[in-house]
Amino acid sequence: MLIDELKKAQADVFTFYLKAHFYHWNIEGINFPQYHDFLQNLYTDVFASVDTIAELVRTLDSYAPGTLSMYKSLTSIEESDDTPDARTMILNLFQENMKVRASLMQAYDTADKTGEIGVANFLQDRIQAHEKHSWMMRSILK
Repeated sequence: MLIDELKKAQADVFTFYLKAHFYHWNIEGINFPQYHDFLQNLYTDVFASVDTIAELVRTLDSYAPGTLSMYKSLTSIEESDDTPDARTMILNLFQENMKVRASLMQAYDTADKTGEIGVANFLQDRIQAHEKHSWMMRSILK
């Protein structure tokens, strides 16, 4: 069901945003300025989409999740309290970004099949944004 898929996508996106922001605050190393800026650009872009996803849930006449406990029950993004080294941070985010992309794709497929063109168009743009994030992180990891 599209509403459930959007709620999961919202939870994944928000939790991914939070992890990227956490890493932004705590990254260290020789490339600190570049990583710090990259992570800021990443979490800023990702966070900007959370509100729109929530509003799409509302346009479908459902209530958007908005608490940490709701997000935790819906997300596939793994939570971690440790502060790994910079390379591991980027690797973790790369892997989590693939999960975000997958939840967006799931919602996109349903939106497309059910004729929710506006929802599908937004999700298509977000999928493309996360593909670019993957490319950048993959390039950092090489």
